[in-house]
Amino acid sequence: MEQKAITNKPISTAVNFATSGLGGLIGWVAIHPFNTIGIRMNLATASGNASVSFPSYVMATVKRDGVLSLYSGLSAGIIRQLFYATSRFGLFEVFRDELAKYRETDMLSRFASGVTSGGLAAAISCPAEVTLVRLSNDATLPVDKRRNYKGVFDAFSRILREEGPSTFFRGCGPFVNRAMLVGAVQVGTYDQFRTTYKKWGVTHENLNVFYASMTSGLLYALVTMPFETAKNRMAFQKADPVTGIMPYRSAIQTITTIAKAEGTLKLWAGFAPYYLRCGGHTVFMFMSVEWLRKNYRKHFM
Repeated sequence: MEQKAITNKPISTAVNFATSGLGGLIGWVAIHPFNTIGIRMNLATASGNASVSFPSYVMATVKRDGVLSLYSGLSAGIIRQLFYATSRFGLFEVFRDELAKYRETDMLSRFASGVTSGGLAAAISCPAEVTLVRLSNDATLPVDKRRNYKGVFDAFSRILREEGPSTFFRGCGPFVNRAMLVGAVQVGTYDQFRTTYKKWGVTHENLNVFYASMTSGLLYALVTMPFETAKNRMAFQKADPVTGIMPYRSAIQTITTIAKAEGTLKLWAGFAPYYLRCGGHTVFMFMSVEWLRKNYRKHFM
């Protein structure tokens, strides 16, 4: 009983934010290669390259560029998580607990908190997201078109200097929309799946978290993949040389344009690594956050 009381003892808002960010970082380091492959497979469809299977694409990439190429843009991904994971999950708990003062915490409360925190976190971290996409995909471009960024800070400063600050928010619309969907879909379904798996006999804590996370990850990967595709296209697009008009101008316009011109399934190009990223990051993140908070309570409270 005493151990249970210690485990459930509330921790401060600052520690909630810190453990959310650290958990997000741990999860991201583990799944970054899947994100790199997902972005490259997704963007490859824009240049008309033939579709290939996930294993074949990984093998070809490693053979051509080496294993370390899968970690291209890791520094940008870490910085993104510092902003995105910390603010998204930290703000979610703040909004959820604040709503709890006025109404019972239920699915609607979690939905509203997730949508709001996800949108705000995405807007805050959009510059890091654009930098991550650029770093992850630069090696796949023809040699004469590569920007050859030296690292995250070089990429950030060059984008700012050469293309202007608005470039960092060119894909902000679909990124924010996707983050709002993730907040709406992931948190509530994760809690529900944990309860469901317990009813099905999966009572071991780690297994329960793993199954619930992977199932929740599958659901939100399916829902948000079109917005991920739109974000990547918008972040890497170039203006028409004659009219000067960008081909992709909003999330919905980008999604409908891709669906009409290339087929609806193109919106889910690179789904396998994207799901491994979503589900894998959810698993590592939730388990890491719980482990960090458990040890904080044990050693510092």
